Amino acid sequence: MEDLLAAIKSGDHSALEQLYDAWHGRLYGYFYKKTSSKYLSEELVQIAFIKLWNSRHQLSTNWPLEVQLLRIMKTSLIDLLRKEVRDAKAYQLYNQHISQVAPTQQTEDFSNEQLQIVEKVMEAMPPVRKKVFHLSRYRGLSHKQIAIELAISPKTVENHITQALKQLRHLLK
Repeated sequence: MEDLLAAIKSGDHSALEQLYDAWHGRLYGYFYKKTSSKYLSEELVQIAFIKLWNSRHQLSTNWPLEVQLLRIMKTSLIDLLRKEVRDAKAYQLYNQHISQVAPTQQTEDFSNEQLQIVEKVMEAMPPVRKKVFHLSRYRGLSHKQIAIELAISPKTVENHITQALKQLRHLLK
């Protein structure tokens, strides 16, 4: 593993692939046990390896690579959980604010039934899709801004928005 650590530190992509192949299953299992979500588990595995690669120059030769990877795993999970709590609070505050102010032109255009459908669809969405859709449609962030904030690719953001809109269109017909 020391050779693998040195190779990763020097920027060897094949060494990262070897580590990924060796550890993907363990990381996925750990994240799945903590989140009970296949999607989030896979995202967290990707985030952990991206963090490892991006901080490869800071890896220590004094600690085994496994220990450093485990530390990155745990911090990735903690970061995600903190973001979930923060987003849930922001969403709750947003809903309180919306209920207190006069309806906007956009909400006036929807009937109550359609608004209830939108809310139900959003509640049924996976957590990341719900966040992506909320950040896009309610906070007006671009795909790139959302990708940076959630540490996912812009293409993943686009896919989530596409899927969310398909769900909404299907139920609003």
